[in-house]
Amino acid sequence: MTKSMDRQQSLYQNVLGRDWDRLPEAIRALHDASEGQVTFVGRAAVERGRGPLARLAATVAGFPAAGENVPVEIRFARAGGREVWTRRFGDKVLRSSQQKAENRKERLLAENFGPFRILCALEPEENRLHLKVHGWSFLGLPLPLFLAPGGRTFEEDRDGLFHFHVEVESPLTGLIVRYRGWLKPADEPMISTPS
Repeated sequence: MTKSMDRQQSLYQNVLGRDWDRLPEAIRALHDASEGQVTFVGRAAVERGRGPLARLAATVAGFPAAGENVPVEIRFARAGGREVWTRRFGDKVLRSSQQKAENRKERLLAENFGPFRILCALEPEENRLHLKVHGWSFLGLPLPLFLAPGGRTFEEDRDGLFHFHVEVESPLTGLIVRYRGWLKPADEPMISTPS
């Protein structure tokens, strides 16, 4: 595949290759654009870890506070095969950038949170897209995989609506944060509130 063809595809389509067509419509719709900005809105439940190290890690990482029915807005700015995600949970903003991991035998997504880079495999399965951590680094220095932040993380199509489930935990801290909820395009009216 040529680089010009890669630029015409969305980031997730480029990483997934043929597996893109296995994704349900609600997941493809969220990841479909290759250029420009798009905004999705919804609601989330946020749970924070209770241990002192987990609370410290969540605060340092800038994760949102615990809460139910928290308003969520995610703005995607896409250009040149890279995406900047600006997530707003209530008043809390969490920003990261994503791109295809380069110089790897595996097709992985690289997500940067400040000095940290997380490498994830994208694995479609029925109505879900699972994200599984395959590596991480700090300022470009690889870190031991067994210490990597992990947990069950997936996107899901439920009755045509995009749902997300993100867990961040570590062997050193236990659960740091878990947030789950739904999103829809900001310009699309919602007839009823999903559960």
